[in-house]
Amino acid sequence: MSAAQKFVNKIDSGTIHEASDALETGQISSLELCQNLIGRHDDIDGKINGFLSLDTSQILEDANASDARRKNGKQLSRYDGIPIAIKDNLSVKGQTCGCASKILEGFISPYNATVINNLQKNGVICFGRTNMDEFAMGSTTEFSAYKKTSNPWDINRVPGGSSGGSAAVVSSGQALAALGSDTGGSIRQPASFCGVVGLKPTYGRVSRYGLVAFASSLDQIGPITRDVKDAAILLELISGRDELDSTSLPNSDFNHHEVGNDFDVSSLRIGIPKEFLEIDGLSSEVNDAFEKSISVFRSRGCDIVDVKLPSIAYAVSSYYIIATAEASSNLSRFDGIRYGNRIDRTSDLLDIYLDTRENGFGEEVKRRILLGTYVLSSGYYDAYYLRAQKIRTLIRDDFNNAFNNCDLILSPVSPVSAYPFGSVSDPLQMYLSDIYTIPVNLVGNCAISVPASFDGDGMPIGIQLIGNSMDEIRLLQAAHWFEFANEMEKNDEV
Repeated sequence: MSAAQKFVNKIDSGTIHEASDALETGQISSLELCQNLIGRHDDIDGKINGFLSLDTSQILEDANASDARRKNGKQLSRYDGIPIAIKDNLSVKGQTCGCASKILEGFISPYNATVINNLQKNGVICFGRTNMDEFAMGSTTEFSAYKKTSNPWDINRVPGGSSGGSAAVVSSGQALAALGSDTGGSIRQPASFCGVVGLKPTYGRVSRYGLVAFASSLDQIGPITRDVKDAAILLELISGRDELDSTSLPNSDFNHHEVGNDFDVSSLRIGIPKEFLEIDGLSSEVNDAFEKSISVFRSRGCDIVDVKLPSIAYAVSSYYIIATAEASSNLSRFDGIRYGNRIDRTSDLLDIYLDTRENGFGEEVKRRILLGTYVLSSGYYDAYYLRAQKIRTLIRDDFNNAFNNCDLILSPVSPVSAYPFGSVSDPLQMYLSDIYTIPVNLVGNCAISVPASFDGDGMPIGIQLIGNSMDEIRLLQAAHWFEFANEMEKNDEV
């Protein structure tokens, strides 16, 4: 068996850094790599439904171009020819960008998102459009207008959301990695449910230009990968100041080489918020996985300290006021006039607006637009939106105080592991399940979900490490170390 065939045979568990090494040494070509992933997609995505579209001819054309560059010694970077899946709310010039919504069905993006430009400058290949909850509003990927994505560990269970398609295709070996977006946990929660790594960068480290906005003060683009090293690599490729995004931060470039194996984890102070352990609905299996994760850090000499986040009790309510208010404003541009689908049964302009939005938006999106419009309406702005912003400031102060006493905060990602389709039908119950992830978006800090354990049904459980603003290096170093140490712990148990 050739070296290339050996690598192809293991690609369903391969990583970006392994594929990059294989490309550099000539062990495999980009064409072989992409052909194998396309073949795996053809074999299994009919059950997973992780992709909305996969332009195989364009992918193979890009792979051939990458191989030609490498053959001539003109490769654009070490990652030239690596295929990465793209969530359906990120603009790629010439591709559909529909946010899994009927209102944007068939819309072709006229430009690239900045993160796509950054990837393509390094020769990275855009590998398909992944399914998502419509306009990123949901936690299960059941709210796509086109299909439900299944969890690869059990196709009768949800993969999480809203980046459920991205997490599922990485977990199922159809993609080496994927980009997602995180507004209230939409990268970290599906990563936890699907047993992969999900990184939510500091707000402003990665440009949002070309990301279809849900809630502009909360949204952030980030990677979903097989391991922490890959998350660091992708963060390096997509981060940096962007003049096209006024909220992007200066000095936000990132060097993944600073995340190494020589990190002295014993110097860390890990904060444990007692408020997170008092959450209603925290399953015993998730709690056990969390306690074991604390033990892993403690056994290596980390200082485990208690921290207080008293305002967390109001995080979900304030988040769903701010997020829906911003969604109401952002989604007002989808009216059937400038772009997207139009229901044109009348010459009356108002009726065109109403008919187009009634038929184009799904039920969850309509619900959030209505909530957001209400909290911004005359007479209610001060009572709801302004008060929610004040609570947001209190939560930010709590985190700042906590980080005076610790380096990182450890928490569950979700109160439960992946559950069966249809088992959570109450929207409020679904919203409350975001309690561990939402606060990070409200304050703008960085956080990562790393696989930690499994529940009694064999479904993955992740743990969340939260870092201070712009502290991705320490966050990823600790996550990289935990990934290795936790695997060693499991091997010792066996």
